[in-house]
Amino acid sequence: MSENTNSVLSAVDIWKSYGNGATYLSIIKGACIEISAGEVVSIVGPSGSGKSTFLHVCGVLDPPDRGIISVGSRDVWSVSESRRARIRNSELGFIFQFHHLLDEFTLQENVAMPSMLAGNSRKDALDSASELLEEVGLSDRGQHFPSETSGGERQRAAVARALILSPSVVLADEPTGNLDAASSRIVEDLMFELASRRNQAFIIATHSIELAGRAHRCLTLDDGVLRHDMT
Repeated sequence: MSENTNSVLSAVDIWKSYGNGATYLSIIKGACIEISAGEVVSIVGPSGSGKSTFLHVCGVLDPPDRGIISVGSRDVWSVSESRRARIRNSELGFIFQFHHLLDEFTLQENVAMPSMLAGNSRKDALDSASELLEEVGLSDRGQHFPSETSGGERQRAAVARALILSPSVVLADEPTGNLDAASSRIVEDLMFELASRRNQAFIIATHSIELAGRAHRCLTLDDGVLRHDMT
């Protein structure tokens, strides 16, 4: 893979399997990817093709069997666990199909949570959360609890939460998979606007052909092989 000075994340020759013996299952087979700042890359493939597994490996949530994951210029599996945790928490953001907001906290508090866990003061974290909620169109919903908001609003709050520490890369696993068509379009538009405005990269695993087709690049993952032949 050629050197890219604008690269925010790269994966080189990634292999991942689970089990052993009769239960051995090879999930990812030699996958390579390089993401630049502000780029939106979609990954499509049939259910069970390994899209979520690949995102987890790229997001430093799960180690590869072999291969190199670099965030910026750092090989994340060659550094200490504490350093790896700091990279994961500060430079990577995560959006999942289900928002995973905590019901007992307001939207503002949910968005602020990663910042407070990172050691920032409650006031600073809440102030940043308020700004992000405004950015995702939820300035009037910050004091509401998740149960008092719609599915689309909860997912937009989850997007804001993923951005609270200004990561260079956001990994989104079926981010619109649990939404109706109208809410899906709002969340899709939001991710592309944020990528452009904030110069943040997004890697999106999706079943949505419409969403995949809007990305700068659309890759396919099938039988563990990541193919770069879609436009």
